[in-house]
Amino acid sequence: MQAALSPVIAATAQWLTCAYPASGGALASALCEVQARQAVTVAAWLRYPTSMDAALVEMAGPGGAARLDWITGADRHDSADGEAWRTWVDEVVVSWAACLLTDPELARLAVAAVGEGDHTAGTPFEFRRLLAPDEHDRRAAALLRHPDLVAPVAELHHARLLERLGSPDQALIA
Repeated sequence: MQAALSPVIAATAQWLTCAYPASGGALASALCEVQARQAVTVAAWLRYPTSMDAALVEMAGPGGAARLDWITGADRHDSADGEAWRTWVDEVVVSWAACLLTDPELARLAVAAVGEGDHTAGTPFEFRRLLAPDEHDRRAAALLRHPDLVAPVAELHHARLLERLGSPDQALIA
């Protein structure tokens, strides 16, 4: 099942790191990418919790990055210039990942939820850079973790994430 979501996870993490890049060189870029990939993995596992869900998105595709580009001001147009990966970006997964990167409590709840699902059955997993970023992680992903900067994207599907997590705490919506 994880293989079926690989294109979605890879493209969505790439979109996030292009939209909210690291500053500070190659190490910062790698740290930012790891954080984005961990958040996207958790979000994708929440969005597509079963093997049937993963198979369906693999067949139909997730929708692409056009609306996200417009919201963030990139306003790009897909073309034949080697950016076919952009069609595998999932808007809901991007939004949920942005929520997880900017809200540690929500990230903790999400990781706990995927720990009980099909994706982690028999496989150890760790999301340390998402759940407990150190100072290097925070500096590397300063744009990616900045609540005000990612708010337009995070707010797109924030309520659906709370619903998916079954959060009774309405204070999380604020």
